[in-house]
Amino acid sequence: MTEHLFRRTGHELVDRQFGSTAAAYVASAVHAAGADLDRIALRAQEARPQHALDLGAGGGHTGYAMAPHARNVTACDISPRMLEAISAEANRRGLNNIAPQAAAAEALPFPDGSFDFLACRFSAHHWRQVQTGLREARRVLAPGAPAMFIDVVAPAAPAADTHLQAVELLRDGSHVRDYSAAQWLAMLENAGFSVDRLTTGRLRMDFADWTARMRTPPALAAAIRALQNAASDEVAAHFEIEPDGSFTIDTLLVEAF
Repeated sequence: MTEHLFRRTGHELVDRQFGSTAAAYVASAVHAAGADLDRIALRAQEARPQHALDLGAGGGHTGYAMAPHARNVTACDISPRMLEAISAEANRRGLNNIAPQAAAAEALPFPDGSFDFLACRFSAHHWRQVQTGLREARRVLAPGAPAMFIDVVAPAAPAADTHLQAVELLRDGSHVRDYSAAQWLAMLENAGFSVDRLTTGRLRMDFADWTARMRTPPALAAAIRALQNAASDEVAAHFEIEPDGSFTIDTLLVEAF
């Protein structure tokens, strides 16, 4: 009972954090473009899925990339307000094959093998039970169908890892953890996926935009700046921390089946 209450409370926190900022995530330049989205669109164009799943849809950009190449796309997110924003944007873009579905990644309301393409972008670090969510992703994906997972990844160096988790949590109380590349590979294997291709990247985060998008309170934004100013030379160099607090993070794109 206690565990169930904790999960529910955590999911409500994610909905509260992102529901109020849904429009900002739809409009976010960081989320709306990138080589990873181009790769998703290319793979969808190659696969021509009948039914694709945008898991942890956020601002819906993964679904928008897949929709021109898929018969149907389901945008699944825990936040109903985020899904409302996705539906409005899809309608504005003339994408009438995107359907919203409110659900947590750990409890997907779909039968086994419902989808023949799955993409999940910058979502898993918010999941309460990431291994359960990945098993659910594997369950609802047809055998042999392509899956793509994109997320921020934690550095291997412990000090840099600790710094990243701290600033992420100060900025966004729904943050759970950014996982390392090694952890991602192990979790996907444990969930039943076979990894086909890995692509690493770097992504610059403009501090003012990054905090404004999540409406980070000024006191917490100041705490992030204090951590950045106190960072060791090695940590500051890894994240390329700039005078205004902007910084650069590591990303990983995993293609699996």
